[in-house]
Amino acid sequence: MSYMPGATAVGITFDNGVVFASEKRIAYGNFLVSKSTKKTFPITPKVGATCAGLVADMQLLSLQISALAKIRKMDLKRDIPPNTIAKMMSNMMYERRYFPLLTQVIVGGVTDKPVIYTLDPLGSVLPDDYAAVGTGAEMALGVLDPQFKENMNEKDAVDLAVKAVRSATMRDSFSGDGIDVLVVNQDGITEFTQDVK
Repeated sequence: MSYMPGATAVGITFDNGVVFASEKRIAYGNFLVSKSTKKTFPITPKVGATCAGLVADMQLLSLQISALAKIRKMDLKRDIPPNTIAKMMSNMMYERRYFPLLTQVIVGGVTDKPVIYTLDPLGSVLPDDYAAVGTGAEMALGVLDPQFKENMNEKDAVDLAVKAVRSATMRDSFSGDGIDVLVVNQDGITEFTQDVK
């Protein structure tokens, strides 16, 4: 029996930003550990992330990358773009490849155009327009693949992200108990939570 925690997290680009959504459950094996875990993370004012896997590893990664981004911003005197944040995460994950951070990450944000990247526990960086990770990824992608459109507006992207995570919570016993949404656009980051109906 696997005691790697399950989860479902998605990231979607829209016309002037990105949206991340994830459910709130942590389950190890057949034991439900928490119903209120936040798996969406603001990294900088223009970059956010979400994860599936060990949330503690992602909490550590997001705190360290956020601190490094602040230091780098002071050095360069400008905002750190999402591709740099993704590369910093990739480097940190690859350096720990023998004792990996057991988390799958979707990170992204907006500079001149919205971008997201998917990272595996060893630090591979895969750019995409939308992505899903975790034990419910197949169910979420079943919703995202036919319904994603380039340059959607923010409301449609948020609705699609929530719909994708909700569909995964219907079939994946490791996912459920509410949906956290994090939206990154030119104005900054907004976060809210929705119930799973």
